[in-house]
Amino acid sequence: MARLNTGARLTIVGVVLIAALITVMLSQQHDQQRRGSPGQEPVASRERRDADTPEALAELRRQAQLPACPTASTNPGMPELAGITLDCSGVRVPVGSVLAGHQVVLNLWAYWCGPCADELPAMAELQQRAGDKLTVITVHQDENEAAGLNRLAELHVRLPMIQDGARRIAAALKSPNVMPTTILIRPDGSVARVLPRSFTSADEIGAEVEQALGVRF
Repeated sequence: MARLNTGARLTIVGVVLIAALITVMLSQQHDQQRRGSPGQEPVASRERRDADTPEALAELRRQAQLPACPTASTNPGMPELAGITLDCSGVRVPVGSVLAGHQVVLNLWAYWCGPCADELPAMAELQQRAGDKLTVITVHQDENEAAGLNRLAELHVRLPMIQDGARRIAAALKSPNVMPTTILIRPDGSVARVLPRSFTSADEIGAEVEQALGVRF
């Protein structure tokens, strides 16, 4: 049997190493796609946990003292959200019809998100200042609804909460997979602005609202 010379052996070793490197890179790319890009969070697949039954959540909702979502308007609603029905402060609502007909600040967050927790009190203050001129609604984007209710209670934030663990609203409105993200919606149901960033004060959010929706307060 012929023996390989040194050059041939080195070539074979090089090919094997390159093949191994390509395999590792493909595996890492697949894993990154499954988890989401750097700085983003993995997309959830369920609206809520099995443990979060109406009975288990009743006391948590009482402690959180969340106001009800707006009622569905006669507006045709947002076509992007047609067919999406989710819990809002414990009541099943057709999301597109509920949001349409109002100047809406939609805040996408999750209980484990630090910048979200820092921002939520500013959202609550924005609602207090704006009164009937504006509707601020939070969207909890994690399947652990109980933890979301607990976080709002801890922060003393009294805003309606849509439970959307599967992140259907964000997907329908083509929002980036980043939290917090704030979406400004006009009364006709069109999206005025998508803001994938955190805010530090009601003044800061209010400036965006005035620019995009023309609401002054």
